[in-house]
Amino acid sequence: MTWKQVFTSSIGKKIVMALTGIFLILFLIVHVGINAMVFADLNLPLWPFDSNENGAIFNKAAHYMGSTVLIRILEIGLFAGFFLHIIQGLVLEFDNRKKRGSENYAVSIGNKGSKWYSRSMGLLGTLLLIFLIIHWYHFWLPGREIMHHEALTPVTYDGIEMHNMYALMEYTFKSPLVVLIYVLACVSLAYHLLHGFQSAFRTIGVSNNKWMGLVNSIGIGYSVIVPLLFALMPIAMHFGWVSS
Repeated sequence: MTWKQVFTSSIGKKIVMALTGIFLILFLIVHVGINAMVFADLNLPLWPFDSNENGAIFNKAAHYMGSTVLIRILEIGLFAGFFLHIIQGLVLEFDNRKKRGSENYAVSIGNKGSKWYSRSMGLLGTLLLIFLIIHWYHFWLPGREIMHHEALTPVTYDGIEMHNMYALMEYTFKSPLVVLIYVLACVSLAYHLLHGFQSAFRTIGVSNNKWMGLVNSIGIGYSVIVPLLFALMPIAMHFGWVSS
């Protein structure tokens, strides 16, 4: 397969979707791990962390991710992965709609043929793209000083000045509407992953029933746990479950 076929043939597009999808799955593990550090400030009895840290653990982790040269270089690859995944996904969706054009008059068999979220990957992906733009506007642009934000005050730890991303999160998630948008985005992500996780591994050749059973089990767990953790962050901030 030539490089041109990788991006133009049906099989090539699916392989690109699978590889970029797996790359983004790995990225989400890192992203949710960093963001989950806000829970170090949970106000719970017997909680092993100091709930009066005021986001210090999270801010230090966010600063490391934003200031390390290697991470910044990988960030370029991340953006490329996002856009490749989105573009190829939309192209495949349009191709599939063209192929199904003459079948639109047939009686739908609904979930007997496939789950509704498997048939709605284009819609779910579009919703996630809209959310991604909102998320960049809320956090990435201010964090990279591309856009000024009044809540992004500097803090100093061990003599090192850094952005108070924790304070920015608190400010952003004061709005019930913003929290609702983030939670709905996490629901969309969960359903997108339920199909996308196993589909990506099947595309790259994992077809043995034994291995696919394991992949499906891991995929279901991943599709529930990761979006749930992401959703709990704005909820915890909004309701004051974490201290400031």
